[in-house]
Amino acid sequence: MNAQVAGGLALAASYAAGSFPSAYLAGRITKGIDLRTVGSGNLGTTNVYRELGVGPALAVLAVDGMKGALPAALFPPMIGAGGTAAAWWALACGATAIAGHARSMFLLWKGGGKGVATAAGVFLAVTPYATLAAIAAFIIVVAATRYASLGSLVGGVVVPVAEWLRAGPTPAFFAGIAVAAFIAFTHRSNIQRLVAGTERRIGRAGGRAAP
Repeated sequence: MNAQVAGGLALAASYAAGSFPSAYLAGRITKGIDLRTVGSGNLGTTNVYRELGVGPALAVLAVDGMKGALPAALFPPMIGAGGTAAAWWALACGATAIAGHARSMFLLWKGGGKGVATAAGVFLAVTPYATLAAIAAFIIVVAATRYASLGSLVGGVVVPVAEWLRAGPTPAFFAGIAVAAFIAFTHRSNIQRLVAGTERRIGRAGGRAAP
């Protein structure tokens, strides 16, 4: 099998892995509900936590992270890529997994998550130090403000900044900028509510956010 065919298969497998609808299945299994129709309507950890509780949220967080980490870590060696090429292939597989999470083939591309946990898994496999800095920033922001969306936005920005400080303009730095922009795009309604002061906080009463 040549590298082009192996690469195409790796990207297809990454998309399929990212498409695994962990939050949707958690809702169906635990309460018989479609999380796309309750709460924020988002198939992500925060909505799972609000509607299903801590246990299911932690399980979904772990699975969503692995959906990004495993393709990024496992597929480049199978392609036979090394050095910088391996880093780019890892990020390409990771980006495809994030796209699958956002638009799951198993849900007929109707609804998905915002990509934060899956992106964290990708970068944890590629640049763990920058990712740990982003996770720390996320925890600090959420603890201080109770806004999961703000923590996600800040964490997304920290990845490329920390990667630049660690190693300069690496593939992970450029990918980090792209993913931070993607996270901002998927959180555009959250940004509007943050500006308006109507964003719902974690662990506090408040109106449901619009999908």
